[in-house]
Amino acid sequence: MNDPKRRNFLKASAAGALAAAAPALPGVASAATDDKPAANVPAKAPGKVTQTLARYIVNARYEDLPANVRKEGTRTLLNWVGVAVGGSRHETVDRAVAALAPFSGPQQAGLFGRKERFDIMNAAFLNGVASHIFDFDDTHLKTIIHPAGPVASAILALSEYRPVSGKEFLNALVLGVETECRIGNAVYPNHYDVGWHITGTAGVFGSAAAAGKLLGLSEQQMVWALGLAASQPVGLRESFGSMNKSFNPGRAASNGLFAAILASKDYTSSDGMIEAKRGWANTISTKQDYREITEGLGQRYEAALNTYKPFACGIVIHPAIDAAIQLRNAEHLKADQIERIDLKVHPLVLELTGKKTPQQGLEGKFSVYHSVAVAIIEGAAGEKQYSDRAVRDPQVIALRDRVNAVVDPAIRPEQVDMTITLKDGRKLHKFIEHAVGSLEVPMTDAQLEAKFRDLAQGVLPDAQVRRLMDACWQVESLNSAAQIVKAGTLQA
Repeated sequence: MNDPKRRNFLKASAAGALAAAAPALPGVASAATDDKPAANVPAKAPGKVTQTLARYIVNARYEDLPANVRKEGTRTLLNWVGVAVGGSRHETVDRAVAALAPFSGPQQAGLFGRKERFDIMNAAFLNGVASHIFDFDDTHLKTIIHPAGPVASAILALSEYRPVSGKEFLNALVLGVETECRIGNAVYPNHYDVGWHITGTAGVFGSAAAAGKLLGLSEQQMVWALGLAASQPVGLRESFGSMNKSFNPGRAASNGLFAAILASKDYTSSDGMIEAKRGWANTISTKQDYREITEGLGQRYEAALNTYKPFACGIVIHPAIDAAIQLRNAEHLKADQIERIDLKVHPLVLELTGKKTPQQGLEGKFSVYHSVAVAIIEGAAGEKQYSDRAVRDPQVIALRDRVNAVVDPAIRPEQVDMTITLKDGRKLHKFIEHAVGSLEVPMTDAQLEAKFRDLAQGVLPDAQVRRLMDACWQVESLNSAAQIVKAGTLQA
């Protein structure tokens, strides 16, 4: 669940989280140093933006990645594989598989959590769809892009088609995430505000860059790949709440892969498709800050700022859920002890998640009332807590009706002030400054594994889940990245 009005929260959450430095790669243009342009005022491109970015991608080496960036890339992979497995049996994937199977080409690549195999284009699409269905994937807070879906889906499919080492794969994954997030920075929030789903529109650049890197594109071919990606923006926010939403990162994955493969055979594009007067940025946004794309390449990493959701809903509810679970666990609370739960929240919380009586699981993701109630009762807010079963549970409904939320201008979007009044008259209080899963309070590796296991339960056998997690953690030592897909699919 995304919304442009969250930008103040997201920017604040990302502020100060800078990645470790690494030497800039040769041939990367230096950025301008004057003040950034005001929003809604088109910026003059500082040189050849598309070419500068392409040169960086082509020359960037795994050895140049700082240790913290490699680590975050590995965590990004683990989290993405977990949500892809978890979403693999959803009816959305079932319907897409049924629709595309008659038209699929050779069985080149697998689908996480399933037996079917598809050609790499359709496999990239389907795995991208599966990974986004639960809205539980990674989030680049500055742009609210979900970075891994378009990139990992594309290059894991490609890794089954041609040999790719684990180190090559991780380097490409980081470069893809870096590319899409930098391009997203250049146009966010204006591009998002008018209705584009930025995970799809910027994600296609990430998948093209990552696939192009693994295909060994030349600088000119990479320029063309980025240009062909620019010609395929996909995703409108009107799709949110439908199967179409997860279509967007899936299509961004296959479109980017498509662009890179065409470019590998010298299929041309304009050399300035990102920054040209009638190029991507000027066409789909009223803000263009090209220095976000070219500044500090090889020195600072947006990929190091990725975050992972502990709760399967939009991040504006995360502080309230975190507070509820902390009070529940500390006080051993039961629903029948509670008289009322009062929340002081930022206006966005009620604007985005003010549904008081959700009837379906998906609606529960848009209800702060349900989220707090189910968190108190079940001590979690994973996908199981946003099922039809959970939102219709009489006990959850009864507690939900005792949750009250009011707007407080002093509360920032990343905060919540919660008071629980018990029937014996006691009052319990919790103020959350930054919720778990934020940059300030990141999920631990153990928490990511627990999330993974919960998502994979009932999809893969427990022993296979462990092997799959190990393959993700050990990606840098793998001879073939295709081992990850093999570990995460079922035998036909």
